[in-house]
Amino acid sequence: MEVLHRFSFRLLPPVTLGLNSAKSAPLYLSTRIPLSRPAFSNPDPLLTPRMPLSSSAVSKAGWFLGLGDKNKMSLPEIVKAGDPVLHEPAREVDPNEIGSERIQKIIADMVRVMRMAPGVGLAAPQIGIPLRIIVLEDTAEYISYAPKEEIRAQDRRPFDLLVIVNPKLKKKSDRSALFFEGCLSVDGFRAVVERHLDVEVTGLGRDGQPIKVDASGWQARILQHECDHLDGTLYVDKMVPRTFRTVENLDLPLAEGCPKLGAR
Repeated sequence: MEVLHRFSFRLLPPVTLGLNSAKSAPLYLSTRIPLSRPAFSNPDPLLTPRMPLSSSAVSKAGWFLGLGDKNKMSLPEIVKAGDPVLHEPAREVDPNEIGSERIQKIIADMVRVMRMAPGVGLAAPQIGIPLRIIVLEDTAEYISYAPKEEIRAQDRRPFDLLVIVNPKLKKKSDRSALFFEGCLSVDGFRAVVERHLDVEVTGLGRDGQPIKVDASGWQARILQHECDHLDGTLYVDKMVPRTFRTVENLDLPLAEGCPKLGAR
C-alpha cells in the first residue's frame, strides 16, 4: 500500500508513437508516467505526454487506433477550462430527439474525439455542446499499459463502449477511494480526488432505450468524472488541494498531511 502514492488516475493514458513496439495507451483514466520512462512526444490531454503532438503523430495515432481515414475528418476540439460551457449545468436531451441526425452526429463525434485523444471518457460539454451526454470505454489494450499493482489497486477492468444520454448517478455504498485524476480539459495537471467505489447510473442509450449501469472501481470513477462535467464541475473543484501538481511531478511524494491513496 505504500507505493499507492505513485498511482495516478488519468482519464486518458499516454500514446507512444514511432517506437518499434508501436503501442498506444489511453490518456484519460489510466496509468502514471514512471520517471524511468522516456518522455512521450504526443499531446497532454487528460493524462499524457509532455510535448505537443505533430500532425503526423496525430495521423499515426488515428491509424493505430483503427480509425483509418476518419482521423482526417473535421472533428470538434476539446474545450479547455475557463470556457463557460465547462462551468455551467448542461441541458437534458429531449428523448424524442435522440434518434435525430443532429444528436447521433454529436454522439459519433464524441466517440471519435475520445478515441483520438485517446481517452476513456468524454462529456458533450468538453466539445462545446451543453447537452447531457457522456461516452466512455476502457479496453484490455489500454489497461495493459498500467503496472499490474496499479491495476489491482484501482480495480480496473475493461468494458465496452457506453453511450448514456441524460445520465442520473447515485452511490451504491459508502466505500470510497483516493487516486490521482486528470482531465482532457485541464492540460498538464493532476490531483487526488476521492470518489465512490460503487455507483449506479441510469439514463437512455444511443437508441433511446432505457439503460442502467452498475459500476465499481475504475469504471465507477470514470462515470463520476463524466457526470460531474454535466453539472459544470471539473475534478479540480473536488480535488485535495495540496496534491495538485504538474504531470512532470506526478511521481513525487505527496505533501505532509495529504491522505494516502487507495480505498478507504
